[in-house]
Parts: sequence; structure tokens; C-alpha cells
Amino acid sequence: MPHPAQIKIPAVYMRGGTSKGVFFRVQDLPETAQQPGAARDALLLRVIGSPDPYGKQIDGMGGATSSTSKTVLLAKSRKSDHDVDYLFGQVAIDKAFVDWSGNCGNLSAAVGSCAISMGLVDNVPQNGIAVVRIWQANISKTIIAHVPMTNGEVQETGDFELDGVTFPAAEVQLEFMDPAAEEEGAGGSMFPTGNLVDDLEVPGIGTLKATMINAGIPTIFVNAEEIGYTGTELQDVINSDTAALAKFETIRAYGAVRMGLIKHIDEAAKRQHTPKVAFVSKPLDYVSSSGKQVHASEIDLCVRAMSMGKLHHAMMGTAAVAIGTAAAIPGTLVSLAAGGGERSAVRFGHPSGTLRVGAEAQLVNGEWVVKKASMSRSARVLMEGFVRVPGDCF
Repeated sequence: MPHPAQIKIPAVYMRGGTSKGVFFRVQDLPETAQQPGAARDALLLRVIGSPDPYGKQIDGMGGATSSTSKTVLLAKSRKSDHDVDYLFGQVAIDKAFVDWSGNCGNLSAAVGSCAISMGLVDNVPQNGIAVVRIWQANISKTIIAHVPMTNGEVQETGDFELDGVTFPAAEVQLEFMDPAAEEEGAGGSMFPTGNLVDDLEVPGIGTLKATMINAGIPTIFVNAEEIGYTGTELQDVINSDTAALAKFETIRAYGAVRMGLIKHIDEAAKRQHTPKVAFVSKPLDYVSSSGKQVHASEIDLCVRAMSMGKLHHAMMGTAAVAIGTAAAIPGTLVSLAAGGGERSAVRFGHPSGTLRVGAEAQLVNGEWVVKKASMSRSARVLMEGFVRVPGDCF
């Protein structure tokens, strides 16, 4: 029986923030994959090289980490007040699963640039800053990207440095508008339990103080000290410890139930991208993964976050939004770790260095409201052309 030929699909391979992913225009996908469903998921899995029991994604574009096993679908926006619709798919490495439950904040930094280059944005200035209004379709939120332009082209090179990225590039400012996530079961509330801090009962681990917040991405914050850590750990300390990984997944599952994201802990396995688990501590001195010294005096607190079952090498952009939002609200564990009180910006230490994120909170009719969170990232096209996949893979 003859084997089918490979097909080729126009694609762009981009870095956004501290992540990388394969970007497509929806209209360029095979017709059966232009709509959500099994065909689309099967195609994206094959592009990335999943599921891979070896955990390496050798036969695909993925890089075998949660930060590099990502796909983005772009289309001209159906909304008159937006430029581009952006859908993000987090591809599991060793399972045949694409998680559509949340956004990628890091790749959000590349969406404006890529959309301009793909011809999806009208009235782009020749020089200066292009303001791109992005509709984040996973969570039904608006992101505004400020993309630098030079002679009609996206300006990608520059001197903006981002911890977790080796080389400098042009700065892209992002604004996440009304970042409280509209997650299923959470009722649109920033604090789905109604509390800034809860007692989260986790069988086999104990009762933990937890701030559970829907902002940027659903996130469960716990105190590092309560789970036996300092908040200055690097990846190997956590990711080489199978008991630690199991503990974090258990916390994530029980937190997801309390947040109303799932009904039973068994459902967590099918919702790997959300919620996130992060642990916080007061500012401490430590050495980052690059060997750079981070001084407690330079930061407001330390944060470490789990992504797709592993400690993230830096910080997810969406989790940074959650950190900035929680820090702006007095009484949360994040705010308390940063010293308490009101603030409009916070700089936190993560495994690769530091990051500053801003958010302004207001108490309106007894509910905390954050109109926007902001941060700077960078983005760069690494390769463009076509990806090839077997014609019978979807």
C-alpha cells in the first residue's frame, strides 16, 4: 500500500518572550483543520511532534519543554474594534492532547508582529509604534500590543534585555485589558472562592494558605515555606524530584476544584494548561540559572511557577499578569510576600532573573477590579516558510 505524500503548510516559527511556537494563519490550514476539532488537534500534534514517548519531540517542531511546545492560530478579527483574533494551543509532549483552556502571555508578545507580517493588520504606520488590538479567543479578552516599526517593517532588533532570553531585541509593550479571566465555572470573578486567601485542604499534604485568582490565567499561589521551599529554587531542584512534581500536581488538582474549573480532581489530567501553581516568598538573594546574582534589594518578592507539570525556566507571561494583579490587591499572599500595602507595579525574582509587571486595582462595590496589567517583552521571527506533515496525519 503506497504511503501518502507530505503536505506543506505556510507557517512562521517565532520566539515571543521566553517561549517559542509555530504560528499559522487559519486560512492557510487544510480545510478540515480550519475549524476546532479532532482534525485540527491531530494536525498540530504532528507539527509539534507529539505524542512522543521519548519526551524529545525529535520528529516535529517542538522543543520538548512547555515553553517550546506551542502553536498559535491567527486570523483577521471578526470584531470590528480589534485587528486580529488569536487562538493558542498548548501541545502536550508525551500525550495526544492539545489544551485550549488558556492563553500564552509570552507568545502574546509575538502576535502583533506576526499579524502585521502576515498582512492581517490594516493601517500600519511606516515608522513609530503600531498599536495592534488583539482578541484573545481562548479567554475572550483584549490584549494591546505596541509594536515598533521601521520603514514599513516590524522592528525586531534592539537593546531591550529580557531575563530568560540570551540576546537583546526590540521592546514590545503589552497591555492585558480587564485581565480577570472568564473561566468556565468561575463566574467571571477574579477570586472565584470570594476570598483573597483560603485554607486549601490537600489530602496527603495538609491545609495550605492559598490565593486563588483568575487574572491572566487561573493561578493558585501558595507560600514557599509551607511546602518546604525557599522560593529561590531553580528548575533542577524541582524537576528532578518526582515526589515534588506529584505534590504540585495534587495541589493543582484540588485547587482547580475549589476554583470551580473542574468538578473532580480526576479531570485535572485533561486540563494541563490551567490552572497554574506558583509559590511565593519574601525577597531573597539567589543566583539565577544563567549565573547572574539576584539581590533581594532589587526585587519585591520571589516567585516560582509550574507549567505543564514542570517548574518553568523563567515565568509564564500570563502568570506574570496574575502576579502583578495579586500584588496590587492588599491581603493576597503575593501582596503579603512583597511587604503588603497598595502598589501599581511589582518586580519579582524568577529562576532566570527578574521581571517587572504593572497593574492597578480598585475596590468597586465590594469587588476588586483590575482594568489592565502591563509588561514589556520582545519577539523575533526565527524561521518562516512551510512546515511539512504526512498527508494522512489529520
